[in-house]
Amino acid sequence: MDRAERILYHQIHPAKLGTDLLAEFVSIPLFWQHRILAGLITHLVPPVLASLIVTRRTAELERVKASQAGRYLVAEMTSSMVALRVTGDIVTVVGAWRRQPSVIVIGAILVVAGWTSGLRPSAGPAIPGA
Repeated sequence: MDRAERILYHQIHPAKLGTDLLAEFVSIPLFWQHRILAGLITHLVPPVLASLIVTRRTAELERVKASQAGRYLVAEMTSSMVALRVTGDIVTVVGAWRRQPSVIVIGAILVVAGWTSGLRPSAGPAIPGA
């Protein structure tokens, strides 16, 4: 598995996903309290460390790649979907900083939309003459 594949598949490794979620839930209240340094540290450092560790576990990532989630990821996780997830994360942090729960929810919706883009029904191909 090359570096690009490790970077792709580590996104759905359970340890990485768990770390990302935990970092979000711990940091959002800190941003709400305007504790910027603590918020940034808890929001950014654990996910980066998890990425560094998980991307070195090639055997585990091979199992992730072979899974249904791995097949979904390779088919659906485009750069625009990653950008949508990152944008949602930023919106969530801004919402917490501004103490606007509705903005936090919008950010969370954007993140979920980035993860689930391939699960939404598509219009499918147009039928000529219909």
